[in-house]
Amino acid sequence: MKKNTTFNSAGKLTALLFLITLFLTPCVIVNAGERGVLMKFGEVQNQILGEGLHLIIPVVNTVKKLSIRVQKQEISAQASSKDLQNVFTDVALNWHIIPQQANAIFQEIGDEQDVVIRIINPAVEEVLKAVMAKYTAEEIITKRGEVKGGVDDALSTRLGSYHVAVDDISLVHVHFSERFGEAVEAKQIAEQEAKQAEFIALKATKEAEAKVNLAKGEAEAHRLLRDGLTPEILQRQAIEKWNGKLPLIVSKEAPKLFNLSEILKFDKN
Repeated sequence: MKKNTTFNSAGKLTALLFLITLFLTPCVIVNAGERGVLMKFGEVQNQILGEGLHLIIPVVNTVKKLSIRVQKQEISAQASSKDLQNVFTDVALNWHIIPQQANAIFQEIGDEQDVVIRIINPAVEEVLKAVMAKYTAEEIITKRGEVKGGVDDALSTRLGSYHVAVDDISLVHVHFSERFGEAVEAKQIAEQEAKQAEFIALKATKEAEAKVNLAKGEAEAHRLLRDGLTPEILQRQAIEKWNGKLPLIVSKEAPKLFNLSEILKFDKN
């Protein structure tokens, strides 16, 4: 009986120790779209905790969770074009923390808010200034795709060195100063007026040339007709049109038939 009591006490003690160990060894759950940065006495470790349940040593270990999902940041920035025009740009940037580098980004920069304030915003402004300075204001409008590509490449390279990946960047709105807009409008109007005047002048020239060519053609046709009308041709044309009846000439004398060959005599002189 005494032996059974001893076993029961030992079992209770073991269960108590297990509960104490379980209580002193907390669990950390890393949710979907997150990575856990494991720290030992506040020092960032190389191990990165993936999604799921993880056991850590209390007091010794702590875990900082970072989102690796795609995040959107909207930024407004001002830059200058190659021809020194002010360019105002609204940028929409989709980015995410590189999962396998979450520990490095937390160690060097901080959490997501620190990444936006200390890295992303300044990087976007600097890249826009550098890229816009390569183009004139007119080229920024006409070569928008090329400008966007330049911003995308430069920003991807810059943020990549800070363990941030660029998913997409959009130049939502690019506009200039009011004075520049008025100058562009005036230039477009002047170009349209110049093109219209050029068209009118060209049309008048073509019409004059057409009239000259028409007059030359008519003169040449008359010349060819005059040179080609020989007595033989005239006689043949008259014969072709003759209906077979000879004209009758009535005079004081006896009526006589008209001599066709005599009337068709042709003197070139």
